[in-house]
Amino acid sequence: MTEQAHGVDPHTAGHASRLNWLRAGVLGANDGIVSVAALVVGVAAATTDSAAILIAGVAALLAGAISMALGEYVSVSSQRDTERALIAKERYELEHMPEQELAELAGLYEAKGLSPATARQVAVELTEHDALGAHLEVELHIGTEELSNPWHAAFASALAFTVGAILPLLSVLLPPPEWRVPATFLSVVIALVITGWLSAYLGGSPKGRAIGRIVVGGGLALVVTYAIGALIGTAV
Repeated sequence: MTEQAHGVDPHTAGHASRLNWLRAGVLGANDGIVSVAALVVGVAAATTDSAAILIAGVAALLAGAISMALGEYVSVSSQRDTERALIAKERYELEHMPEQELAELAGLYEAKGLSPATARQVAVELTEHDALGAHLEVELHIGTEELSNPWHAAFASALAFTVGAILPLLSVLLPPPEWRVPATFLSVVIALVITGWLSAYLGGSPKGRAIGRIVVGGGLALVVTYAIGALIGTAV
């Protein structure tokens, strides 16, 4: 069979990991768009003071980015600790129970559909080449070179949130006061259509349904905060 027919499988662990990171980035940007837009629209409904809107928007952007970064750092740190513990456990078992681990690896390949003899041969050859790597890949679906990095996750989440938040912040500050809210609504709807399409594309789900959910949810958030801001502004 030709090398082209044996080409790299597009559904490798590394490819899946990159898709997960990209999907998380899209969702982070969406959070930035909706949360900051909802806040600045509410403030813009209560006052036309550009300084007040700017302060509220920047505060929301910074608070959201820091919150996203901390959340991702804690979450991914916990995941990495778990992965390291599993690797250490597997290394210990391979050192102290090599025969049992070999039988376990053969059983895993047999469960995938190989005959007992073939599964045993595969397990023996993989163990001779890289016993730990073979067990981590087949048994635990992780690799020693692909451990999650909490700092990367924190930075990526903060960056994605910030990129998303900048759009509504500019949309509410650049136009004249009477156009601030309509311009922000329009820019947010367009941005949500794009992020909804991207999230559906990356997840392989129906695009229309994903776009509809995200636009309706984001629009509802803006309507609610605008109504609250208008009521407070009128009362004050």
